Amino acid sequence: MLFRFRAAQAADLGILDLGRTRRPRAITTITSIPACEKWRGQVLKEISRKVTKIQDPALSDYQI
Repeated sequence: MLFRFRAAQAADLGILDLGRTRRPRAITTITSIPACEKWRGQVLKEISRKVTKIQDPALSDYQI
């Protein structure tokens, strides 16, 4: 109950935790540079992890 109250209070004050918000589909809609950099970093980490997994010689074709 308190968690929901704190979340609503933070939303009213404009303090949103970017870690809890979903990544937008259209990155071009973001207007602040720090938020853009955070989403860009998240996308790059995700791509890097997946490329590393694909290049793992121990995986079979089915697992890729």
